[in-house]
Amino acid sequence: MGKWLLLFLSASALLMAGRCQPAPAPPAARAACQDRHYADSLVAKYLDKGAAVYGYNHPNWEKYCDSLIAACPTIAVAYREKAIPYLKKGDYATAFPLEDKAVALDPKTWTAYRGFLKCIFTKDYAGALLDFQQARRLVPGGYEMDHTYPFYEGLCNLELGHYAQAAASFRLDIAQQTQGHPQRPPHFNSLFYAGVLYYEMQDYPQATHYLTYCLRLNPQFPDAHYYLAQVYLARKKNGEATRHLRLGQAYYRQGYRLNEDNEAYANYPHQITLYELETLLQAQTVTGR
Repeated sequence: MGKWLLLFLSASALLMAGRCQPAPAPPAARAACQDRHYADSLVAKYLDKGAAVYGYNHPNWEKYCDSLIAACPTIAVAYREKAIPYLKKGDYATAFPLEDKAVALDPKTWTAYRGFLKCIFTKDYAGALLDFQQARRLVPGGYEMDHTYPFYEGLCNLELGHYAQAAASFRLDIAQQTQGHPQRPPHFNSLFYAGVLYYEMQDYPQATHYLTYCLRLNPQFPDAHYYLAQVYLARKKNGEATRHLRLGQAYYRQGYRLNEDNEAYANYPHQITLYELETLLQAQTVTGR
């Protein structure tokens, strides 16, 4: 529930968006910033040996980021790092102008990251699609947070109800991961979301294939057990459905969740709760299925 509350921003946060506009650096400093070695030395001084010493929850994190921006306002990573505390506490009104500045300064590095934030944190699926389409043009074959750009395009299309486009995106995602290594399994979350997509499309054989494959790679995945149970219910295989609901419930109670680094800060698409698992399991028990 706490993660959903992060979406509600205070009005005062809107007034803080201007923080990404530091005082202009002197002309000589701006010229020096064009030298890569000089810029890297400032990043090391203010971020690696400054902000990172304290962590993003400490007030000194922002002070060091501001010092770097004042010294060299064209270093994109300074804005991205300054945004981190605001992202973690759900103050997107302050964070996103900083992310936009980072993208404007270095689109090849930060466009996909902004798309990730739109997809996972703010649920701006249309905006995320545009960012990932641009990222694919800038960095063909790129990855963001362990996933291909088509993976996120698939998520966005799934959530927008564009199922044909989502299926095409997930095929590209899996093909990119296995290119040159056909025996290497794709990421289990690629398989999970492909399974969810085909469940939504009522293509139950395909949904069964992807969700079963996902569980071979990650057997303790409650969400995959839940959706596979839904597929089995649709196929009138109630015994199998109940078995997977019980497994999902057990693993959820043991602390297993959808395995993504930022899951603690934002709900992922189609992520389930223990309540959903137990409600469906109880319904199965009551009906004697």
